[in-house]
Amino acid sequence: MKICLIILAAILSCKGLFCQENEHISAVLEQQSESMANQDDINQEDNDNLQLLQHFAKYPLNLNQAAKGDLVALTLLNDLQIGHLLNYRNLFGKLLSVYELQAVPGWNIETIQKILPFVQVSNHEGIFGGISKQWNGGDHKLLFRFSRVLEKAKGFTKSVDTTTGHYMGGPDKLFFRYTYNNKSRLQWGIVGDKDAGEPFFKGKQNGFDFYSFHFFTKGNGVIKALALGDYRVNMGQGLIQWQSLALNKSAEVMAVKRQSPVLSAYHAAGEHHFYRGMGITLRKNNWEGTGFISLRKLSANTGVDPLTGTVQVSSFHSSGYHRTILELEKRKNLRQFTMGATLSRSTNSWRLAANVISTLLSMPLKKADEPHNLFAGKGQSFANASIDYSYTYRNVHLFGEAAADRGMHKAILNGLLVSLNARAEASLVLRLIDRQYQSLYSNAFTENTVPVNENGLYAGITIRPSSQISINAYADTYRFPWLKYRVDAPSSGKKYLVQLTYKPNKQVEIYSRYRTGLNEENRSDDTSVTTQVDKVKRQSWRVHSSIRINTDVMLRSRCELYWFNKNRPGAEQGFLIFMDVLHKPRQKSWSASLRLLYFETEGYNARIYAYENDSPSSFSIPPFFDKGYRYYINLNGVPKKPLCKGLHIEYWLRWAQTIYPGKSSIGTGLEGIQGNRKTDVHAELLFRF
Repeated sequence: MKICLIILAAILSCKGLFCQENEHISAVLEQQSESMANQDDINQEDNDNLQLLQHFAKYPLNLNQAAKGDLVALTLLNDLQIGHLLNYRNLFGKLLSVYELQAVPGWNIETIQKILPFVQVSNHEGIFGGISKQWNGGDHKLLFRFSRVLEKAKGFTKSVDTTTGHYMGGPDKLFFRYTYNNKSRLQWGIVGDKDAGEPFFKGKQNGFDFYSFHFFTKGNGVIKALALGDYRVNMGQGLIQWQSLALNKSAEVMAVKRQSPVLSAYHAAGEHHFYRGMGITLRKNNWEGTGFISLRKLSANTGVDPLTGTVQVSSFHSSGYHRTILELEKRKNLRQFTMGATLSRSTNSWRLAANVISTLLSMPLKKADEPHNLFAGKGQSFANASIDYSYTYRNVHLFGEAAADRGMHKAILNGLLVSLNARAEASLVLRLIDRQYQSLYSNAFTENTVPVNENGLYAGITIRPSSQISINAYADTYRFPWLKYRVDAPSSGKKYLVQLTYKPNKQVEIYSRYRTGLNEENRSDDTSVTTQVDKVKRQSWRVHSSIRINTDVMLRSRCELYWFNKNRPGAEQGFLIFMDVLHKPRQKSWSASLRLLYFETEGYNARIYAYENDSPSSFSIPPFFDKGYRYYINLNGVPKKPLCKGLHIEYWLRWAQTIYPGKSSIGTGLEGIQGNRKTDVHAELLFRF
């Protein structure tokens, strides 16, 4: 019977299941990155998610050997799908082919296509099966990256007014990373990063502005994971602790649950969201415990309390820029000591965990004396505790977290994933978070950047009327009981999205997306003593298409319209259109991509974001506003012959330019450029040995 199911699945999927691997990888990376484009604190140097997917692309996860934690680490499956796969394996035994995945309840063609480049079905033993013997010694990689804006910005002119300052270093942006990885069971490496404008071997600067070292190992015994150096910690649903990048509201309406191992290695160039010290995860039967400790220096904006004369921290300087004298004075001026633990018990159907974390700062934190900061966290000591859970029953998956801070202010988040039938899925997320609740490194599924001062309900649904059509939609309503930045009154809002995707065959994909939102903000033209709050509406409509012309050439195009406060005072609108050409000749060792883009908006409020193809070690999602053109050319090459025995090389070259017709200068402050063009060059070299 099982053989018959596999043969039937293979016949049904021959026409549409497999596409070129690189297209799948690129599509997943673009989807994950664009879902974070509107987050104000997104750091494009923080590319751990991209590195993770690239690792699984090279060392596919064996679905016959993978435990629940391995499937969670993949980040592409929800708990409902993971539970169905584990139950299927327990009932029918090991998979015989990837075609059999279509027989797993809750697994559709779209899901299988998305994960195919990162998984395999094999009977070989090991954490990641199917890796040839030549990799048993581990994989060494040494990456060098150079980028620069060719036009000279104002900050690089030392004649600038001394009250503003100037950049202390050159315009080159430099990066290197060495990593060793043995099937993800053992890995270590070092990272060095210098941003444009930062000094390099100048004065007290010993080379790169930022260095990072990590050592990370995983095992099947009592010690499940051990992290030394730089690492990340993720707990529950992010109410008390979440340092990895995480998806927010997007067309992926089933991706509303935070999923990640508690400990993970850190080897990116972002300088804020990680810990430095030691972490360990121990496992015994169904019990698992993690403990970690960290001591590191942060950059912070400081000020002096006029009453006590005490030096206080007003905010963290998380950008990582140390280019001017003022920015260099903030560099590593704050010490942070953190310790925490989590203890959980789990089976294939449920999980229950208790989490605690405590942080001590060398200087007290006190934000500016503004009404919206009345309940903001302050002091030198912070602590949080929570309980998180998940439970799967047939086609229903429940999850959530209940947290409290040191002042016993509460935060609660509960969610639901349900497979209604073979063609429909739905999700719900309810959050209730006190206006006084505080946590330093939280990142939950909320409208606010951090979970505080918010009550809301999210509902999403996916419908697949046929194998060629899918409809994704969500509605989210929320209320903020207390004031917010630029909102001087309790406020509320709502957001909606609907997306229709049409895939008639494996060569063509077209989707149309409409998104709208209504928030309350201070009136910009209000001059009264009591600030008036007004409703602000944002709308966008996008049409995107991908067409494979032949095995060598793929075309992609997008048209997007944006309306800010349409038919209301201060209204702005924007327009963006681009065309991509991706060329990968057969039997050739190189590939190239080209983009031509035009944008026109009436102001910054109508800005439009667009993901850009770049090298695998970085990504960019620039906002486009004003009026202009942009084009870029990417070239990737892999010489067929190694430089020498065991040493392989790969390179990327990129030229990108934005042109603003009719303008005599672009940018503001120290980033201002005389002229109407901004040109970026990027070169990257990767050695594998």
